[in-house]
Amino acid sequence: MRKLGNTLWGIVLVIIGVILALNALGITDINIFFDGWWTLFIIIPSAIELVARENKFWSAVWLIIGILLLLACRDILDFDLIWRLIIPVVIILIGINLIFKDRIDSKIEKKNKELNQKGEKLEEYCATFGEVKNDFNNQEFNGASLTAVFGSADLDLRKAIIKEDKLIKACAVFGGVEIMVPENVNIKVKSTPIFGATSNKTNRKYDEKLPTIYVNSFCMFGGVDIK
Repeated sequence: MRKLGNTLWGIVLVIIGVILALNALGITDINIFFDGWWTLFIIIPSAIELVARENKFWSAVWLIIGILLLLACRDILDFDLIWRLIIPVVIILIGINLIFKDRIDSKIEKKNKELNQKGEKLEEYCATFGEVKNDFNNQEFNGASLTAVFGSADLDLRKAIIKEDKLIKACAVFGGVEIMVPENVNIKVKSTPIFGATSNKTNRKYDEKLPTIYVNSFCMFGGVDIK
């Protein structure tokens, strides 16, 4: 997913560079500072994130807002009407997201409860104004709880022994959590982002024969990366 995002950003920059070069040579006269050009700083990043990220909700919200503002700047829609509609539209979209998100997350939540009820103690790793790095090199992994507050917590499971479904709880508050997983596991994510994001970069198909790592994450002005 990160590679796709970088590729899309590269294409955008190349296009902008070509336009500026052609204008400088007098071959074209494309005005990139048209009415509402500033909305592109909302539209382009949102469109790229919508394609590149797994969690697309907020990217879609900002893309819609950017397009509405552009149409208002071009006098296609009334600007005052747009400003009055933005908050109701965002509220509606959040409601729709919660409705469908709860349905999608119900299976993950059920599995989380099952794993919690097993009574397995999760290894706890906490980074506060600092950095914590842990790896399970040829060691059996039985789950973990990662917390990063104004710091970073890294968990390397690429060489870990994972025989059955396991649970990882991740909390990032003004910090970052990075989880590196092996190829022979499935990944299921339940995320609660508040001005933050959880990014699952593994991009692999579900295989019933493999154990699953369930990641339950909470992000506030922070991020959780799974790769």
